[in-house]
Amino acid sequence: MTITPNWLDQRAFLTPDKEAIVLADGQSYTFKELQHDAKLYATHLKNQGFKQGDHIALLSSNCYEFAVVIHALHYIGAVAFLLNTRLTVNELAFQIEDGEVTGLIHHENYKEVADKLEQNQHIQLVSMNQTSSEVSYDLNQEFDLDQTSHILYTSGTTGNPKGVQLTYGNHYWSATASALNLGLHKDDRWLLNLPMFHVGGLSILYRSVIYGMPVHLHEKFHVEAVHRDIMERSVTIVSVVTVMLEQLMERLGKQQYPDTFRCMLLGGGPAPQTLVKKCQTKHVPVYQSYGMTETASQFSTLDKESMMSKIGSSGKVLFPGQLKIVENGKECGPNDVGEIIVTGPSVTKGYWKRPEANKEKFQNAWLKTGDMGYLDQDGFLYVVDRRKDLIISGGENIYPAEIESILSGLDGIKEVGVVGKEDVKWGQVPVAFIVRKNTTLSKEEISDYAEANLAKYKVPKDIYFIEQLPRNASKKLQRHKLLEVIGEEEK
Repeated sequence: MTITPNWLDQRAFLTPDKEAIVLADGQSYTFKELQHDAKLYATHLKNQGFKQGDHIALLSSNCYEFAVVIHALHYIGAVAFLLNTRLTVNELAFQIEDGEVTGLIHHENYKEVADKLEQNQHIQLVSMNQTSSEVSYDLNQEFDLDQTSHILYTSGTTGNPKGVQLTYGNHYWSATASALNLGLHKDDRWLLNLPMFHVGGLSILYRSVIYGMPVHLHEKFHVEAVHRDIMERSVTIVSVVTVMLEQLMERLGKQQYPDTFRCMLLGGGPAPQTLVKKCQTKHVPVYQSYGMTETASQFSTLDKESMMSKIGSSGKVLFPGQLKIVENGKECGPNDVGEIIVTGPSVTKGYWKRPEANKEKFQNAWLKTGDMGYLDQDGFLYVVDRRKDLIISGGENIYPAEIESILSGLDGIKEVGVVGKEDVKWGQVPVAFIVRKNTTLSKEEISDYAEANLAKYKVPKDIYFIEQLPRNASKKLQRHKLLEVIGEEEK
């Protein structure tokens, strides 16, 4: 057991009047104000009957209130389940039931979805707009770093999402490891436009209170708003995925960012080298990184000194993590491709209620990521594939097996295979190959069914009818041959 003061309390004590959150419209809140609002909301939750250890979900897009609720849940010692607002009601219901969630905090924009979830789940709804008029003094003043703070669901290769358990310690070590690589400047301002229900966005919120750094909080990515904050509001760091970076470079045109801007932290999958080189010609400092929900965000990141010499690399593993490349049970030599495995204090302690997955994925405290890559002779990581079959679309992780599982439920479909197709805007988009039982089944019917059961970004953008799926002798689907079909179709 390792005890630390409540981070927001400590930050509000050290720098009470420093800006904590700056909204896109310019409105700002100090750490003292954030602390006060979080304690008021924590008191409200206690008055609603919630207590230490409860599993409470949050359904909201980025906003100041989201940050307030995150800290409020810490004050009562609840485990937070952050729900992806782009998921369907059925997908959300699975996570709520699987996670044994008893309460759902929702933004008013998602009240209709919350009401539908309440009808079929034994949960108590709480609005983000309500709060207490006075602060309870019976709130948590300390954290046990080994305590679970969040369970974030990530798609799995077997179709059903798995809940990644993240502790306060995971978040703390992730924040300190990032600072040891990027450094801390007294005037740093980190722009947050990634969804806070994803670990990439959430981690920035913790860096804010641990570093004492203002966060410029945007509801979502708008290229003009981000460009303005870099050019006019002294933002020094922005976290992006490839599709965002491409739009920002187009908007930048022949301009240059001010000297105050020092880091474009790029995650969400490998970026095209042509894009990275384009950024270098514009003197935009791009730090490519590798990480996942299971590592509480970035786990390896390129350093400033190596940007020019190691183009395409995700850098060296951050302190104090460890990373190896393993194939057939043996550690690979330089430049040999194998599976990326990791260990360290920012790595999850395991998946919620998934003993088989934990047994399969963890070996002597090392996590088998399923991602393929290699280390060069200097120890720099190059990611070859973000998992064998993973589709990364605009920074969102999409597993083909999940889509296949859903589409297989449509009467008239005999078999289905899903792969990622290259896309100029999103990097990749999912496409489906269908073997029909009923030859009258149309693409429109399949699309309608997919839209009713999957988040929009998971819906196949193209559908191909084929006679049979290519399989090997073990009857495993050969996805690379499906990609060959796409190539033939587009000739």
